[in-house]
Amino acid sequence: MHLLGKAAKLKIIVGENDLVYQRPLHEAIVFAAKKYKISGATVTKGVLNYGAQSIHQSVKIFALSNDQPMVIELIDYRDRLTDFAGIISKLMKKAGAGGIITIEEVEVLYYDAGQ
Repeated sequence: MHLLGKAAKLKIIVGENDLVYQRPLHEAIVFAAKKYKISGATVTKGVLNYGAQSIHQSVKIFALSNDQPMVIELIDYRDRLTDFAGIISKLMKKAGAGGIITIEEVEVLYYDAGQ
């Protein structure tokens, strides 16, 4: 695939322990992206997070979630990522997972498979 110039980055943050179809949700999202022929995907694991449901009362003032964030970033053209976000939303609902999906404009300066 040729990808150069104006594109978009879709960022999805889900929990490490979220499962869908007996597999980690972040893996299911990447495999779905590959099947949908999204140009690229990267998953990184966060070390600390909080979000809509992540702060819990404890003996301490507050406790942070022990379900570490998995950040999935996908790069492709905006219209393709917008369509794919609908698929991701359905996977997240199926998993009963919280999280967030965002999209932002990017400029692709280089994209090549290499040798």
